Order: sequence, then structure tokens, then C-alpha cells
Amino acid sequence: MKILDRYILKNLLVTFLFVAFVIVFIICMIDYTEKVDDFLEKKAPTSAIIFDYYLNLVPYWINYISPLMVFIATVFFTSRMAARTEIIAILSSGISFGRLLVPYLMGATIIGGVMFGLVGWVLPKANKIRNEFEQKYVKDEFYFDGRNVHIKVAPNVYAYLESYNVATKTGNKFTLETVVGNELKSKLTADKIEWQPEKNKWALKNYRIRNLEKQNEALSFGVEKDTLINLSPKDFESDYNLFETFTLPELNAYIDLLKSRGSDGLEVYLIEKYTRFTQPFAMLILTAIGLIVSGRKSRQGVGLQIALGFALAFIYILFFLLSKGVAESGNINTLLAVWLPNIVFTFVGLGLFKTLPR
Repeated sequence: MKILDRYILKNLLVTFLFVAFVIVFIICMIDYTEKVDDFLEKKAPTSAIIFDYYLNLVPYWINYISPLMVFIATVFFTSRMAARTEIIAILSSGISFGRLLVPYLMGATIIGGVMFGLVGWVLPKANKIRNEFEQKYVKDEFYFDGRNVHIKVAPNVYAYLESYNVATKTGNKFTLETVVGNELKSKLTADKIEWQPEKNKWALKNYRIRNLEKQNEALSFGVEKDTLINLSPKDFESDYNLFETFTLPELNAYIDLLKSRGSDGLEVYLIEKYTRFTQPFAMLILTAIGLIVSGRKSRQGVGLQIALGFALAFIYILFFLLSKGVAESGNINTLLAVWLPNIVFTFVGLGLFKTLPR
């Protein structure tokens, strides 16, 4: 690594930390202003507000807007270099623009790698603590008041409960049906099901099982029976921002569970998974664009370049949110929707690169 690489890399990382601190500080101040009435009304302890909520909110926002912050840091630092004619001096010494881009991409890779590790294994645990705080002191208390609940627990297998009690983890008037095409293959009914945590199974109370095969029918019944069902008490608990609380292995396992059930709502978790992988690439793309738009000395000064950088960053975020919304509705392939902003802005970056003076 040459002196120039160290100089650019150091300043880029320092500028990123500065930008991150300023933006997240402003976000936290706005968030506190919005939630202070809830804190006072529900008597949230000061220690819980600081350590359980805001200490975990800061890394959440740093990760969430890290591509934007890397972009802003690149534009801010590079435009200052351009204003001091440092960029002209570097290029005049025989260093190509592509070579100048290397330390920037190194910095974006370092930040992206750290963020990927955090969001994959560390931040979900912090998000779980923060979400629990919000549900206790900000949101209304969760009650499962569903009646006549229908859940698809596996392909061709459907469960039904008349009601469920979260506190006792018991369900009333339970039915489990296996339907292939238009034919009912088996039907299990029970007056009550109870979760047994020590066995990790459900206990059926006063159950009856009907198995139908062509013209034959087999009937069995009993007072109590333990059984494994692709269903757990967590399915009846609050799913508030549940996707944020999964580590990457847990997220993959939950996606597999939803697929095994053939459940709806899979897109939200797929978007979360793909976003964690695309975010580091977004940083590389936005860093390159940031260098291109701010690497020239402008007569209008640094302000115009920073404003242009903010405009491009805003367009990227808007594009990402739109594609994410379309993916959640199921109108476009989820993987394509998450990658689409990066693909489009890659071509934007190449177009801007061609406009650079040689």
C-alpha cells in the first residue's frame, strides 16, 4: 500500500465515521422527540432507554444507511480534495483514474465486510433487545385474539384452531387435514392441544383420527397423544420486525420452514436475506459513483458537488424502496428486485465514467 492509498483510505474511513455519527445523532434526537411521551406514559427506566433501546438503535441505523453514508463520505472527502486541486495533482503525476479508485474501493470493502458480519450475526441480537423494549414501552401490548385460525403447516396439510391462548400455550378445537387435490386423505381433530416445552411436542387431548383411502376408512381415537406438528407457539406470538432478529443461519432456517409449509409472506424474509448480501456491493457501486461526481474541480464550489451527491443518493434510496415494495407484493422476482437498484446504478456509474475528461 502506497502513501497515497493510506492517505485516501484513512481519510475516507474517518469521514465515514464522522458522517455516521452526525446522521445517527440527528436520527436519535428526532426519534427521542417522537417517543418521549410513550417513555413517560409507560414509565420506561432511564437505563433501559439508554442501554436497551438507543445503544442498540445506533448500530441498527448505521447499518441501515451505511451505503448512503459511504457515498456521502466519498463525495464530501473527494470534493474537498478536488477543491484543493489535489485530484489534478494526482492525475498529473501519471496515476490513472482507475488506480485512484483502488483505495476508495478498499475502504468500501472494509466497511461492507464489517457491516455484513454485524448484520449477519451481531445486530440481530441487538435488534431483538430493541424490539422487546419497543413492544413493552412504545407499542401497544400484544394479544393474540385470533378466532377460527387457519394455518398451512406443510404442502397439502392445513391446521385449524378455534382459539389460542398465548399465556398457557393451548389451542381449542384443533383440526389437522391432509388434502391432495380435491380429496381429503386424513383428518385429525382434538378438543385441545397443549405445548410441552420439555418434549418440544404438542399434546392432543381427546383426539380422533380418520384416514381415508379410496373406499376405505380407518378411525382411531384416544384421550391423549403426543405429536410433532410443523407448528410452534412462536407462530402465535408477535411478529413485529421479526426478520430483523434472525442471524443469517436462523433466517435461512426460517425461510426453509416457511417454504416447507408453503406459507404466504415469504417475500419479506427473502428481501431481508438478499439485502444483507447486496449491501456491500451497493457500497462499492456508490463509492465509485461518488468519486466520479466529486473528483472534478468545479467553479461552483464544493456545495454543488455535495448537492449532486445527495440527489443521486436520494434517487438510489427511492429506487430501492420502490423495488422492495413491488417485491413484497409478489409482482416481481424477489432476487431481481433487490439487485435491480445495484444493476441500474452500475450502468449509471459506467455512463458517468465515460464523461470524465481523459
